[in-house]
Amino acid sequence: MLGQLTDAVTRGVSDVAASVTDVFDPTLRLGVTGLSRAGKTVFITSLVANLVDRGRMSGFSASDRIDTAYLQPQPDDTVPRFEYERHLGALTARKPHWPEGTRAVSELRLSMKVRPAGLLAGLRGARVVHLDVVDYPGEWLLDLGLMEKTYDEWSARALKRLESWGAGDYADHMVKADGAAKLDEPTAQNLARSYTEALRAARAAGAYDLTPGRFLLPGELEGSPALTFAPLPPGEASRGSLRREMERRFEAYKAQIVRPFFRDHFARLDRQIVLLDVLGALRSGPRAVEEMRAAMADILTAFKPGAVGWLLSLLGARRVDRVLFAATKADHLHHSQHARLTAITEAMVREARSRADFAGAETKAISMAALRATVEEEREHGGETLGVVRGRLLEDGEPGKEAALYPGELPSDPGHVLGPAAQGQAAWLDGDYDLMDFAPAPLTLRPGEGPPHIRLDRAAEFLLADRL
Repeated sequence: MLGQLTDAVTRGVSDVAASVTDVFDPTLRLGVTGLSRAGKTVFITSLVANLVDRGRMSGFSASDRIDTAYLQPQPDDTVPRFEYERHLGALTARKPHWPEGTRAVSELRLSMKVRPAGLLAGLRGARVVHLDVVDYPGEWLLDLGLMEKTYDEWSARALKRLESWGAGDYADHMVKADGAAKLDEPTAQNLARSYTEALRAARAAGAYDLTPGRFLLPGELEGSPALTFAPLPPGEASRGSLRREMERRFEAYKAQIVRPFFRDHFARLDRQIVLLDVLGALRSGPRAVEEMRAAMADILTAFKPGAVGWLLSLLGARRVDRVLFAATKADHLHHSQHARLTAITEAMVREARSRADFAGAETKAISMAALRATVEEEREHGGETLGVVRGRLLEDGEPGKEAALYPGELPSDPGHVLGPAAQGQAAWLDGDYDLMDFAPAPLTLRPGEGPPHIRLDRAAEFLLADRL
């Protein structure tokens, strides 16, 4: 408790200093997050490129008032810089390829010289507004839900979920382990290693709610005692026992890794976009969709979204006041199905959106593609006209043959997706719905044009326009 109080005071002092600076150089901090394979790196790269060259941003109302946009050194010297140039190079190369996914926290500052609108347009000159984009791994995102859980609560949930997804060797290791026995470090390491492998197997099967996230993407903590624990069933836990040490390390993980991560990053955000690979969840099946739905509800409680009053804002208080839920990879579908994808996304995040709306935050759900990798066509088949997408398939990570894809019709009623998911059905959509992965298409960009996209400008409108 004392540590949390100290954190709050320290954060308050730094936020006051930041608020004074914002009076002269307004800054908007945008958090970009999402579960694995949602497209965070591509989103940030395409967003920045399209803000620098705004030829494709017709849906972004502030676009014509931005005189120039340019990259500057980020304010946080201890946070790695988002490798924008390298990622853009991967997408715009002669033989383009998808950039590497997010593996650690990174940040990028884009400064924009913006002319005022309305009555002040003729009285004031352009001002500089900084956009600080904070990127962080999706694997770490779900750890925020651990902050309110005890070791017993987390263990019970983790074990139940592993059983449903197939626990692999971990079940055998757990049965052989005696939690009441004196701590034996090799036993603890073997349990942690086996649990990590079980998490990886569950992720490959389509699971999303996998904690702790650092077990899957440890970063600089690989091999540290902070990651050497695992869930165990309830039982005796005397001092010095294996189970007591597992509990101690779980609490240390929350206090020394999760809480500082929340304090240093989430607590300083103004806006948040949550990227969702809804199509990937649909392909994985009903359980994956239900997990994604439940995960979004849990995650948003940690964001503590809501509006900040004018007095608190003067004192430096910050809260996320807008949250955008974006279903990515909309270019994998013909545009005639985009409204259905958006409706399914809205239904999946309804509980999360309700919590945010109740707290005073504004929320929205859209379907989008930060980089368009396909073109649309219409083809006759069996007397019907089908809307298809055509692109180069991704085969073993490399561009393969070109193909036209009709994945099947998404249901017009989201309940046809969420109902079977909540009931735990094993299959759905009549078994004829499937998707393929596409490689990025070669680009030929004219001067002033950013990479092609679907509704990236509308995402920018919701997240940025009112502050510009």
